[in-house]
Amino acid sequence: MTVAFFVVVALAAPWLARQSPIAQDLAHRLTGPSVSHPFGLDSLGRDVYSRVMYGTRISVLSGAGVVTAASAFGTLAGTAAGWVGGRWDEALMRLTDMFLAFPALILAMAISAILRPSLTNALAAIAITSWPTYARLIRAQVLSLRARDYIEAARAEGATDVAIIVRHLIPNALAPLLIQATLNVGNIILVSAGLAFIGFGAQPPTPEWGLMVSEGRTFLMDQWWIATFPAVAILLLVLGFNLFGDGIRDLLDPRLRKAG
Repeated sequence: MTVAFFVVVALAAPWLARQSPIAQDLAHRLTGPSVSHPFGLDSLGRDVYSRVMYGTRISVLSGAGVVTAASAFGTLAGTAAGWVGGRWDEALMRLTDMFLAFPALILAMAISAILRPSLTNALAAIAITSWPTYARLIRAQVLSLRARDYIEAARAEGATDVAIIVRHLIPNALAPLLIQATLNVGNIILVSAGLAFIGFGAQPPTPEWGLMVSEGRTFLMDQWWIATFPAVAILLLVLGFNLFGDGIRDLLDPRLRKAG
């Protein structure tokens, strides 16, 4: 329900927002929550409510887009490694080890800094650091599935490698991939907000939640609403995706279904 709520907010942001997320009203800057501005105004007189609404769209699309890109590339790399084997498998696994050896946030910071800080470059950096997890997961699935009887039967019928991979391997490996991807969306949203918070992600005046928290930390003691509302939005959305991922795992894992 939480994820569905935020998806609806993201889609309806232009209608839910009361004004432009970047419009300034310097005469009333730092005004607290009121009927006309439910979440108050920030240091530049921008409506925090409108910025949170538009920030929902940025966070949801960022998480979904990065997961899609990282899982697609990771699936291709992991499938190739597990199916072809040999030197190709060794080379790809050593490459994933290189990426996994560095903390994801630090590596994303370095890549974002090289590409110049922006929301697009930050998301590209997160995608680059996220694909090894999917590659290793799919590789393990392919190694397990390639010895199954139905794979041998498909080979005996003259099916090509591509046909076997597309028709048999990938469909049977999708369940753990879907679980991992769903659980990873929340982490990606958190990393994206973290990069924006320290200046390596979205840049002003983009209504991004991490950036809003960063801009509001200076006024946290007196004008608490500037940082609190986007921070609560991050908390709820990340929690929602984690719970959604747990639900998907319980639904798709046969052992958990039997235990239930």
